[in-house]
Amino acid sequence: MAHDHHHHPHAHEVNLAAVHKKSFLVGIVLNSAFVVAEVVAGLVYHSVALLTDAGHNLGDVASLLISLWSFFLAQKKSTPTFTYGYKKTTILAALINAVVLFVGIGILGYESIIRLQHPQAVQGSAIAWVAALGIAVNAISAFVFFKSRKQELNVKSAYLHLLMDALVSLGVVIGGVLIAYTHWYWIDPVIGLIIMLVIFMSTWSLLKDSFKMVVDAVPSGIDLNEIIAIMEKVQYVDAVHHVHIWPLSTTENALTAHVVVSDQLSFADKTKVVQEIRHQLEHHNVHHSTIELEVSAAQKSNKHCTPH
Repeated sequence: MAHDHHHHPHAHEVNLAAVHKKSFLVGIVLNSAFVVAEVVAGLVYHSVALLTDAGHNLGDVASLLISLWSFFLAQKKSTPTFTYGYKKTTILAALINAVVLFVGIGILGYESIIRLQHPQAVQGSAIAWVAALGIAVNAISAFVFFKSRKQELNVKSAYLHLLMDALVSLGVVIGGVLIAYTHWYWIDPVIGLIIMLVIFMSTWSLLKDSFKMVVDAVPSGIDLNEIIAIMEKVQYVDAVHHVHIWPLSTTENALTAHVVVSDQLSFADKTKVVQEIRHQLEHHNVHHSTIELEVSAAQKSNKHCTPH
C-alpha cells in the first residue's frame, strides 16, 4: 500500500523564488556594467591586468546566468519523461559554480606564483581606482544575496563568488596603492596568494555540499536516524525500515520508507498513519514522501500515544 505526497509550493516558497531571481538579475546587471568599465579602462591604460580581470568577471556573469537559468527550469512542470521536472538543475548549477570557483582559485594562484617569480611593472594608481569600483559593485551584489545565502545553495555560491571578487578587488586596491608609492611589484602576487587561501576555505564546503546533492546523499541539515525516530513515534507504527532521503533540488527533499503497522488496523487508521507521518516530515524539511505500509502479523501496535 503506497501513498505519494505531491508537494505544491506554498506562497512563501514562491515568493522566495521570486526574491532569488530578482537578486540574480541585480547581480548580473551590476557585474555586466563593471565588465564593460574594466574593458574600457584596460584599453585606455593599456593594462593587461584589467583586461584579464574583465574576463574573470565575465565568467562571474556567466555563473549568475547559469543559476538564474536553473531557477527558471526548476519552475517548469513535470513531464512523462522528467517526472520530477527540472528541479535538479539547481543542484547542477551549484556544482558548476563551485567548480568554476575552484578553477578561478587555480588561475589566481598560478598567476600569483608566476608574478612572484617575475614581478611585472603595473600602473598602480589606475588599477587601484578601477578595483575600488569593483569593490563597490561586488559588495553591493554580495549584500543582495547575504540574507538568503543559507536558504538555497545557488544563492550561497553566488554570494561566495561575489564576495571572492570583492576580496580580489580589495587586494588589488591595496596592492595598487602600495605599488604606486613604493614600486614594490611583488606585493601584488603576495596579496593574490593570501586571497586565494581565504577563498579556498570558503569554497570547499560549497563543493562538498553540491557534490553530495548530485549523488543523492542525505541532504545537509537532515539526520536520518532522527527522521526514523520521528516516524516511529507516530501512533500505531511498529517499525520503520528501507528509508531513503535525497534532494530533489537545492530547496526540496524527498523520502521513501517502509512502515510496519499491525494487520488489525482499519483502512481509515492506516490512512491516518500515513497522513500523520507526512505531516511530521514536512516540519523537518522533507517535502515529498512515499510511504509503503507493511502489516505485521504479530499484534505489536499497542501504542496509543498522541502524535506530536
